[in-house]
Amino acid sequence: MKKLGLGLFLLVALLLPTFAQGTAEKTVDLSEPVTLTLWTHEDANRAALEKGLIEEFTKQNPNVSVDYQTYPSGKMSELLTVAFSANQGPDVFNQSQSVIRRFVVEGRTSTLNPTWIGAKSTKEVLDRYIPGSLEAVMLDGGIHGLPLEYTNLCLFVNKQIFREAGLDAEKDYPKTWEEVMSLSEKLVQRNGEIITRRGFDFRYPSYTQQFLPMVEQLGGKLISDDGKKAVIGDAAWIQFFDYMKAWGPKGKNLGGPTYTAARKAFDLNDNQIAMSESGLYQEARIQTANPEFYNSGDWMVVPYPQWENAIQHVAGKVSCHYYLVNGQSSEAKQIWSWRLVDFMLSHGEDYLAKVNLVQPTYKLFKSKAFSETPYSSVFEDDMNYANLVFYAENSGAINDKFKAAVESSMLQGKDSKEVLDSFRASVQDILNEE
Repeated sequence: MKKLGLGLFLLVALLLPTFAQGTAEKTVDLSEPVTLTLWTHEDANRAALEKGLIEEFTKQNPNVSVDYQTYPSGKMSELLTVAFSANQGPDVFNQSQSVIRRFVVEGRTSTLNPTWIGAKSTKEVLDRYIPGSLEAVMLDGGIHGLPLEYTNLCLFVNKQIFREAGLDAEKDYPKTWEEVMSLSEKLVQRNGEIITRRGFDFRYPSYTQQFLPMVEQLGGKLISDDGKKAVIGDAAWIQFFDYMKAWGPKGKNLGGPTYTAARKAFDLNDNQIAMSESGLYQEARIQTANPEFYNSGDWMVVPYPQWENAIQHVAGKVSCHYYLVNGQSSEAKQIWSWRLVDFMLSHGEDYLAKVNLVQPTYKLFKSKAFSETPYSSVFEDDMNYANLVFYAENSGAINDKFKAAVESSMLQGKDSKEVLDSFRASVQDILNEE
């Protein structure tokens, strides 16, 4: 087939044939003015980058304007639910796989026609990404989102606090959960019962991301393989709940969800915490919040801990945030929205350099920019033992039950077997409702 001439190519680009599944071909006029509304969670570094990319995109496409809106990450799920319930969702939005799956299944999201972004086939788009990274946005063979970030958790360590406690972080950093606890007992400082310095603390809003790998290392499961039974492997779960009970104020009093988020406290380097868990993006946040600490060499990143009696190596879960397009928007808006998303995400090295966000593309992982990012190899190595955070239409409800179970162990000191039985029953009820 002969190549199209430039003039004909431009005409085709403006009068693009689109193919909705099961419908006849029709033509959409893309020369008309259009305003796209984009919702995303707050991140000052990313917002600055994306606003610049949007400005570049709209210069190239002067009939397109973009209303870029940011919201607290904890509010996004509620805002999207309310907006879509009223059929007033944004044209483009960003959320994690544990939130967006229900929008995909409910038919709220647009299915990508690969020709809209210059690809010949869905396979060509999939081949950009490492295996499994798009599974949460796939439905009936179609792609419903593209990944903004692919974040697994590793352990950030403050070398200075270790030194002050007579420890060498390079040698003494914890490899096991048992060592996390014993080191925290050495590093913790208190004023009465109030902790003034934690050795380590968990990411409490992220229960399935943070805690489920600990159970899976011991052979436990949240849901059976056939999806019918809840909370499998009593011994694994009881060991986990015993650990959380010992961690909380009714036990060794080493931390808890009432204190400042560990990753935020770590950035300040003001003797609040020695270790926290976060993704590669946290490096950019340290650099922004505390450039002196970032440049000091007094921090390091090490792998996600394992239990001494672990039966399998499981690293921190991967949280993948995707940009999705509203399937209720006009067809012209859907096409321009996909083009905007594709344009922004084609700048993966910029996202890495300016925000430390990792997009799961082969291109990025093979780049010099990735290899030269501090501790990127630690995160990449751990990805070999990680999988996506639990996602399903009911994942939010299950995460809430997980939160209640963990906090009943930590904050109330309840018996682990009672916690397990109650947790299993509550999750089973959710599964039975499906």
